[in-house]
Amino acid sequence: MTDERMGEGLWRALERLPRGGGVVFRHHDTPPADRRALFARVLRVARRRDLLLVRAGATAMRGEMGVHGRRGRGLVTWPAHHRAEAMRGAAAGARLLFVSPLFATRSHPGARAASRAAAAGIARGLPVVAIALGGMTERRFRAVAALGFAGYAGIDCWLSGPDAPRLSPSSPSTIARAARSTIPCRGRSAGNAAR
Repeated sequence: MTDERMGEGLWRALERLPRGGGVVFRHHDTPPADRRALFARVLRVARRRDLLLVRAGATAMRGEMGVHGRRGRGLVTWPAHHRAEAMRGAAAGARLLFVSPLFATRSHPGARAASRAAAAGIARGLPVVAIALGGMTERRFRAVAALGFAGYAGIDCWLSGPDAPRLSPSSPSTIARAARSTIPCRGRSAGNAAR
């Protein structure tokens, strides 16, 4: 996930992502011309590093490989803060659901984190891949992976700090498979199937 507060750290974060992983390009508050130019730069890195690049927001971007939070071409991803939102995403053709927030996050200050049981139930049984989002780190992902999460996403986790990953354990194959086919989310087995 990208946004303006990443600043120049965006480039370091893109280099930290594992080959075959993915990027949801947000930068919603960037003026349109600057946003297009920034997307083009991110696209060049994505192509070089074999990353899937999907666009959030209403304005299509040249070279996008999918869309986030809306119907569209390529890989459709969707935010899922509760079961109804997950069902809307699945009905819209989403192959990947970002279930959040699992932990406190700067992206949504004051938002209440979902309990583990609630988070696990959001995507259970839907024909999607569930990705953990919200305050994620490598350590936190290991703690929730057994709930059916095939990978994790974030902003701050890719920027810096002692727990910043050099790569995510399952994200590359998860993203690649989601782009090609649908993997049903069935609790623990979905994470194993996506690896």
